[in-house]
Amino acid sequence: MPQIRPITDLRNTAEISDLCNSKTEPIFITKNGYGDMVIMSMETYERNMAMTDIYEKLAVAEKQIKNGELLDGGYVFAKLRAKL
Repeated sequence: MPQIRPITDLRNTAEISDLCNSKTEPIFITKNGYGDMVIMSMETYERNMAMTDIYEKLAVAEKQIKNGELLDGGYVFAKLRAKL
């Protein structure tokens, strides 16, 4: 379940840091009852960015398949073996 905290909780930086590092999801910060920003640990951020990168690469690969931009597997592996 996502954590939702008021912006005034940011005054206690140690507590917020501990909360961010103990959770694997972002923490939503509100201002005057409305969503204002999201904070997260570096680990969570890096994991999310890695997943975004994977999804982008998969989207490119699916587009290439749809457009018929395929390479023969034997050809690709032969090229890799030649490089190694």
